[in-house]
Amino acid sequence: MFTPFIVKGCSLELLRTGEEGIVTFCKNSHEQIRKQLRATGINVGNKIDVVQKFPFLQIKVNNINMTINLELARTIYVRITNSK
Repeated sequence: MFTPFIVKGCSLELLRTGEEGIVTFCKNSHEQIRKQLRATGINVGNKIDVVQKFPFLQIKVNNINMTINLELARTIYVRITNSK
């Protein structure tokens, strides 16, 4: 028998348009990329809204829209705060 479940966390790339999450950690060993993330406001505890998924991943962080690539989105893990 299948027991239903709800996903509470995932990488940023798996969120759908309109979903939002809180950054829980960034899995990236390159210090330069971690500095870039911090400079753009992508820090643990910050809220991220997914604005658009295609052709580029457009997100909103601290009321600022920005575009990131999927490779970077795979390294950002979030706790989902709303789900469609």
